[in-house]
Amino acid sequence: MDLPLPILALSAAAVAGAAVAFPKLNARLALSRAKHRSLTGHSKLSKTVARLLPFYEFDNNDFFGSDGAPREVVKQRREAFFRLARLYEERYAKGRQLTAEASSRISDLRFTETYRVPFQYSRMVREHLSTSAFMQSSCGVTVTDVDGNVFYDLAGSYGVNIFGNDFYKDCIAAAEQRAHALGPVLGPYHPVITDNVRRLCEISGLDEVSFHMSGTEAVMQAVRLARYHTRRSHLVRFAGAYHGWWGDVQPGVGNPISPHETYTLADMSERTLDVLRTRRDIACVLVNPLQALHPNGNAPADSALVDSSRKSQFDRAAYGDWLKRLREVCTERSIVLIFDEIFVGFRLAAGGAQEYFGVRADMVTYGKSLAGGLPVGAVCGRKDLMRRFRDDRPADVCFARGTFNSHPYVMTAMNEFLSRLADPNFLSIYDGLDETWNGRAKRLNDLLSARDLAVRVSNLSSIWTVYYTEPSRYNWMFQYYLRAEGLALSWVGTGRLIFSLNYNDADFSVVADRFVTAAENMKRDGWWWHSPSLTNKSVRRQILREMITRRRPR
Repeated sequence: MDLPLPILALSAAAVAGAAVAFPKLNARLALSRAKHRSLTGHSKLSKTVARLLPFYEFDNNDFFGSDGAPREVVKQRREAFFRLARLYEERYAKGRQLTAEASSRISDLRFTETYRVPFQYSRMVREHLSTSAFMQSSCGVTVTDVDGNVFYDLAGSYGVNIFGNDFYKDCIAAAEQRAHALGPVLGPYHPVITDNVRRLCEISGLDEVSFHMSGTEAVMQAVRLARYHTRRSHLVRFAGAYHGWWGDVQPGVGNPISPHETYTLADMSERTLDVLRTRRDIACVLVNPLQALHPNGNAPADSALVDSSRKSQFDRAAYGDWLKRLREVCTERSIVLIFDEIFVGFRLAAGGAQEYFGVRADMVTYGKSLAGGLPVGAVCGRKDLMRRFRDDRPADVCFARGTFNSHPYVMTAMNEFLSRLADPNFLSIYDGLDETWNGRAKRLNDLLSARDLAVRVSNLSSIWTVYYTEPSRYNWMFQYYLRAEGLALSWVGTGRLIFSLNYNDADFSVVADRFVTAAENMKRDGWWWHSPSLTNKSVRRQILREMITRRRPR
């Protein structure tokens, strides 16, 4: 039977459309399967959830019994809370007053003070357990606040402090003398920059360097250059990884507008490798080696410690094998592999994560500790990737500049740092580094286990995370017991403990004893009570019920 011409044409178009659509559909399905099966892997869904999440808070009664604890435990917790509050009020009086004054005009401080604990408990904690944001001195492995309290430093200056505060004070003092003659003259280079570039190229194994004002800017430039030279649009990041606060690498909560040219995929996943092998729009893959401590997990913070599901476990061999396979696929597909070593650079090994895991990247970014304690970002890359213009297209450029890039004081401080790092005697600090810190973590865990305390630590060398072994809604309280024992934490609380490498065994023994004492006090005061029926799943279900039934107060 003959078909009319229009029907034939439509049929042919449908067949052609299906032929085109099916490969695209398959590619889209493969991409969806490679995304991590959580909010961290689905940026649009995470933003939707964030918008729908209602605010509510517990009053004085519910605050202490939100897990269904019996009356005597609630009473025990309340008494302990206000006893701790009195201690904070007496011990940190000056610092708390300064913090209250500053937070009214410093938005960063107001943010960190609000997000130290889950939002349901935040107001009560801010009113009664507010901490001091002010320190006045440092010495060895300790810092001293404005009230004269001495703390063992477990905050690590957000990762800057690798070798001890005294080391960086020496670098900065020597740098000031060397840069003083030129002063803050911007534009021309201080002569020391040539030695910095030579040393960085030797460390990274790459050809060229560009300097920036922060780690975030360094990562931004590395991605821009990768897109420029590959003529591809998308970057791949892994679920949970942090690469600064700029939009393309903050695809979910915390970014007002979701990026459209970022794929957030699962770490250590064969499906991710399949996506990299088949897609043609991927310019680069960003790797933050810190994720080896908690693959596919966000940077742990006590503000999200709603139950005891936080886990971390570092497997150097497994993560190293993953990076090698990732390297092979990126080479095969001409995808730029970027190591973001802003945090871990120079902490794991003198040659950074590349040396530690035995994998070479196409570009590496450094920051934090590199400038001897002063702010900086650096990109090291292959010569063909670092070029910012095309010889045959004079108007086709990849522009990037910065007024304070290569600041004379920063460059001389960097040279002090790199010169010390090259000293064979200084390099001995890396000898047996993993064995030292793994042994210390085991020692502390053994102490905690022997006392039947529901808390443990895991570590990537000197970077530690605290996790909890029994279901609880109150693990976030532990940070306040640790501070009361003279241990200085960053605003994320027990999510990240960062030791400097100048901790000796005696120093660590004091920290371990104080850590155990804090845990014993936490247990004594009833915060880790739980009924046999309480599980992490039941806690999350309870929170969901609270969100459904509660309304934002008017």
